[in-house]
Amino acid sequence: MTFSAAAVPSPCTSICRMDHATGWCLGCARTLPEIAAWAGLDEGGKRQIWALLPDRRRLLGARFQGPSDPEGGAQAA
Repeated sequence: MTFSAAAVPSPCTSICRMDHATGWCLGCARTLPEIAAWAGLDEGGKRQIWALLPDRRRLLGARFQGPSDPEGGAQAA
């Protein structure tokens, strides 16, 4: 995943429900600590979290309804 020079966008999709089995949000696939820390992270920290999300989204499978990349690309299945 590549990011432009602009600020790293939040992966939030406004679908804020936690999956109890994984501890990941069903919308953005972040954990509660990652969500809470987001605003205080530097760009590198945000990129590290974004790097974790594709695998988490695949594991969440059909329950995930958010974008597949921060630049508005294709929807995840």
